[in-house]
Amino acid sequence: MMFRRGIVFLLALVLLFAGLYLYAHHVWNPVPAGATIDRIVVEKSVRRLSTFADGKKLRSYQVALGRNPIGPKEQEGDLKTPEGLYTIDSRNAESAFHLALHVSYPSQTDQARAAERGVSAGFDIMIHGIQNGVGWIGAFHRWHDWTAGCIALTDEEIEELWRVTPDGTPIEIRP
Repeated sequence: MMFRRGIVFLLALVLLFAGLYLYAHHVWNPVPAGATIDRIVVEKSVRRLSTFADGKKLRSYQVALGRNPIGPKEQEGDLKTPEGLYTIDSRNAESAFHLALHVSYPSQTDQARAAERGVSAGFDIMIHGIQNGVGWIGAFHRWHDWTAGCIALTDEEIEELWRVTPDGTPIEIRP
């Protein structure tokens, strides 16, 4: 019984310090006030979204991706995050996932590739926060890929990205 309590205490301590580290990392490395980005790069293999202005990296975020993240999105429902060059073409302040920036997927190439196979390319790829009502989970949402093909940040991170990202911002999603 004492051993179990010790393990539970140790686990709670590790989670506390992990949470404090993640919180501090966000607070101490914000995008500078008044900044506007001009490019986003997502590296799926390392689950990282980076923002740039005038060629200089401003901030990187760890992200969660679609539940089937290896390879490019091929069709609706495949749970993959697309790969390629797109733009942020709109935003949704009433999203079911806190805030959402819409990615211009599918491109004409994506649509043609899917049509050749007789399937829909899919749609509604977003960069978004955590599902409304469970934002308290914070950075722990990144423990596994959980979206249907979108790119997920914490609620605080999407608020920051929302603030600095104008519509029309290019986004490159790499393998």
